[in-house]
Amino acid sequence: MNARPVRHVIGISGGKDSAALAIWMKLHRPELDLEYFFCDTGEELPETYEYLTRLESFLGKPIARLNADRPFEHWRKVYGGYLPSKQMRWCTRQLKIRPLELWLGDDPAVSYVAIRADEDRLGYISTKPNISAVFPFKEEGVDKEGVFRILESSGVGVPKYYEWRTRSGCYFCFFQRKAEWLGLKERHPDLFEKAMAYEKEGGEGEPGFTWNQNESLAELVAPERAAEIRAKHQDAMRREQERKRSKRLVDVLDARDDVLADEDDEAPCLVCHV
Repeated sequence: MNARPVRHVIGISGGKDSAALAIWMKLHRPELDLEYFFCDTGEELPETYEYLTRLESFLGKPIARLNADRPFEHWRKVYGGYLPSKQMRWCTRQLKIRPLELWLGDDPAVSYVAIRADEDRLGYISTKPNISAVFPFKEEGVDKEGVFRILESSGVGVPKYYEWRTRSGCYFCFFQRKAEWLGLKERHPDLFEKAMAYEKEGGEGEPGFTWNQNESLAELVAPERAAEIRAKHQDAMRREQERKRSKRLVDVLDARDDVLADEDDEAPCLVCHV
């Protein structure tokens, strides 16, 4: 009996690092029959879907959309209406990891993971024995600046949500920083309203739920509070850009990334944000 061929796969999150890895692998490992996949929660930003289309044009191959039959609302019902949170990240388990493992089945596979050389993290590594992980950017010394260079030189560029947000993921992702929530309200008020509708006040014997700990979205967008968040963010951005002393797009985006990380340095789910 012939052994099954090894599948070579790259997960696309909708973020800059995984896009850059897909581009880099196409240019540097053309002998591989690469497969690309995107775990679609059904709750992604419009900019994310637009970015996937742009990336597909460069790659000359479709990016498989996983989860089409079981999006976020399906799993919310399975979990009794409970929403995911930092304490219970069922969204990562059911909408990111599970679909990948089902898609690959028992096929031997190499998963190329977009963790950069300047990052001290591993990302998601499957525990299934048929899936092994490789980290090309770590092996080749590609850092954040290298990622921006790859995206810029390819013409693919960065996702449009980079104008106000630095992480891929659902529009209501609970790892958003407060300045990013304001960005969502300004650019996608309909999605912000949907996120706000998920929040609820606690009652007798029943806990409430807010996406941000100790502050509801209604409180966050109150005029005085919103002005305070914007002023703090803009001041931090100004100081960071003065420190970098550069007006290159790569440095402006890098400054925003650093500022937002300083405002909230809690690590997001790695499988969603590479």
